[in-house]
Amino acid sequence: MSYQHFALLYDELMMDAPYEDWLQFIMKNITKYGNGGKRLLDLGCGTGTLSIPLAIQGYNVTGIDLSEEMLAIAHAKSMEASVQIAFFQQDMKELDGFEPFDVIGVFCDSLNYLKTEQDVELTFRKIYDQLLPGGLFLFDVHSIYKMDNIFIGETYSSNEEEISYIWNCFAGEQPHSVEHELTFFVKDNDIYHRYDEVHYQRTFPINYYQQWLEKAGFELLEISADFSEEKPAENSQRIFFTLKKK
Repeated sequence: MSYQHFALLYDELMMDAPYEDWLQFIMKNITKYGNGGKRLLDLGCGTGTLSIPLAIQGYNVTGIDLSEEMLAIAHAKSMEASVQIAFFQQDMKELDGFEPFDVIGVFCDSLNYLKTEQDVELTFRKIYDQLLPGGLFLFDVHSIYKMDNIFIGETYSSNEEEISYIWNCFAGEQPHSVEHELTFFVKDNDIYHRYDEVHYQRTFPINYYQQWLEKAGFELLEISADFSEEKPAENSQRIFFTLKKK
């Protein structure tokens, strides 16, 4: 699902997101396992908050997202940062038409927006095809624990002068899925405008991801959790995968 009005508020609402930790995860794995190439795809790039520092680090970055609104913001931010990044609108399930990359990353749980097992399998195959031999695939997903025990039934809210929101999380129809119902109010002079959106996320057991990745042809290098080098525990919230194209 693409963000619509929410794209305009995304960066402000994600100010506390651990982008520096994602960047460190990427750099650590490129240093440890990379082929030395600089072509990097930030798939599900959103507003470019990871794309831009990667470009500053010297990588030839391409950003792809489903949301035209997100990409417009990403492009403006890249121009302000004086870095050249090629941004494209495309569904990750239909990833095609690019020269192969040395690294492909999918972060900030973007893969959790895929609704079916078939969607995930197809996306993994598409990513495999867009990597050079020896290229890296790095991604994270929400854990089952986070979906079932932290999100479901939770309400998040903020009441600021310029932007206020209420974020309710409900169990989805499929196992380990969540519907995020968002209502936010944005101040425009002395008037507040209301926007409503629903976002759907789903995750799967770790061994499911492993099977689909191996089926696509990837070599599994590491599985870790919560920005550490530790293996996932029962209460881990975010699962990280490091893979290489054989």
